[in-house]
Amino acid sequence: MAIGYGASASIVNHAMVTTQFELAGYRVVRTFGVVRGIVVRSRSIFGTIGASLQTILGGNITLLSQLCETTRAEAFDRMLSHAAELGGNAVLGARYDATEIMQGVTEVLAYGTAVLVEPLPGP
Repeated sequence: MAIGYGASASIVNHAMVTTQFELAGYRVVRTFGVVRGIVVRSRSIFGTIGASLQTILGGNITLLSQLCETTRAEAFDRMLSHAAELGGNAVLGARYDATEIMQGVTEVLAYGTAVLVEPLPGP
């Protein structure tokens, strides 16, 4: 998978990402700044037709739910790759944003602050 920040870049461990501005049990040693992962995705004609059929029945539209989940995961992983490329081992204040660029085309952005953390000394 092409990440867009260098194919050989490692990735920050998912357990080292939080929406909070501190990571329990760790202290921030260095801040690298804002990192982001952007994915722009459109629905295929088949997905659009399938989703339209699912709306007739009501309930969860699984085709679109899966598309959204896949897109968010890809944006998240791109953010983690960007953080690792800068030297971070954690991301604080992680957030998502989505914008419809044009009908049927959506941008999903995952962003946060890349930091280098180290474990707090034990008691």
